[in-house]
Formats: sequence, structure tokens, C-alpha cells
Amino acid sequence: MELKKHVQDLLVIEVTRLNKRHFLLDLRAPEKFPLILPGQFVQVLVQGSASTFLRRPFSIHSVDYSRNTLRLLVQIKGEGTRHLAELKTGDHLNLIYPLGNSFSLPFTKDVLLVGGGCGVAPLLFLAQFLNQNNIRPTILLGFRTKEEVSEIETYSRFGNVHVITDDGTEGEKGLVIDHSMFQRERLDFKKIYCCGPDAMMKAVAKIARMHRIECEVSLENTMACGFGVCLCCITPTDKGNERVCMEGPVFNINRLTW
Repeated sequence: MELKKHVQDLLVIEVTRLNKRHFLLDLRAPEKFPLILPGQFVQVLVQGSASTFLRRPFSIHSVDYSRNTLRLLVQIKGEGTRHLAELKTGDHLNLIYPLGNSFSLPFTKDVLLVGGGCGVAPLLFLAQFLNQNNIRPTILLGFRTKEEVSEIETYSRFGNVHVITDDGTEGEKGLVIDHSMFQRERLDFKKIYCCGPDAMMKAVAKIARMHRIECEVSLENTMACGFGVCLCCITPTDKGNERVCMEGPVFNINRLTW
């Protein structure tokens, strides 16, 4: 079922800086939200930035239907995201949403969520959704260093959280696949959800296949339009090239030609 897309100016409620590279953006819609599912994303129009011509895609970090707000987790990479970091309460931001498909609801409670870097963004909304369906997942979050570790208390409300950092300054040391839970002879999970850098997702997918665990990944291909017209975000699948913004961003790993 394809959900209706909305183009709206949302009110900026709060901008919260988490660290040097990341911030949270809380937005309120002028009317009741439509159904939004974990894994979907928005396309943001960055106004006032001379060099930012195209909308920017961001995973939906969380949704609060009672307050009619949604939250985005943004990593500062260039002029466009720096401009968003300078927004103030009371400003407005134009969004197209909800876009893309979503994670599927598992037929098990033995669930692992794996996120790396800004790829942790859609996993909070997913964890909330799973909780509403009486599932408390295990959550593994990977960061470069202690300074980038954030929102652990928030994630912990919805799952059992483990942290790993590249330099070992927080939690275990290494990449997410170096975590001790992946070193076990047998993994006690029946479903894995993953989002982050391609190399990380491919490594997690390899482990999932080895242990015959169903796995879904959320791809982060570069997007221009966000609704299937420009064809710049295609990825090879078992059905040929498919658009990440339409047929994705969530794919079962068995459909990807990795």
C-alpha cells in the first residue's frame, strides 16, 4: 500500500545539539499526522542556502502523535546541514513525507537492531514501534568515539542497549561486527534490522546469512527527488535495478546482489 505524500511547512519546535557533528530537529505539523512507519524518510527543502539546490533526505528518528511532532537526527556534513543546524524555534521547514517503504514487523521477539554512525537514526522509531507490539529488542549502536555517543538513555527505554566505539573510549572497542555478541558460535536472534555505512551493513548481512537469520537493511543511497523520478538512487536487486526511494529504502538482504 502506497501512502499519500504530504508537502507541508512544519514548525520548528526545538533544535538540540548532541555533539559537534549531530543535532536533533523537532518539528510540528499544522494538522494531524498521517500514518508514518519506521524506516520511512522525509525530503527537506533547505531555504536560504545558496549552494543547496536539492532537497535533503533524512530518516524519521521518532514520531509523537500526541504532540503531532516528528524528530530528525541530522549529521552536519556540508552547507545545507549546517544551515539546518542554525534554525531557531518558530522557524518553518518544508517537508515532503512520508516517503519510501518501511521495516516489516517480525514474527518473533528475538530481534536485534544494529546501527552505525548516523545510521542509528531510523532505529529509534523502529524500537518504539516494536515496543508497541510487545517486543523489546536488543540494540547495538556503533560510534567513532565517546564524544559521538548520544541518546543512550532514550534508546534504553525501548530496548537492551550495547555500545561499541572505534577507539574503545565507550563500550567495547572496534566496529559493530567486532562486538562480543557477534563472536558467539550461535546467535540467539531470529531477525536483524540494520542501518549505517554500506560496508557495515554488508558485514552484518554476511553474518546474518552465515547464521541463517532474516535481515533487513535500510540503504542510504544519494537521492535527489525522493519519489522515483530522477533515478539517481538505484541499487541492483534480484529484480534488476530498483529505486531506493520507492522500492526501498528498506530491503531484505536476500533481494540485494551483495
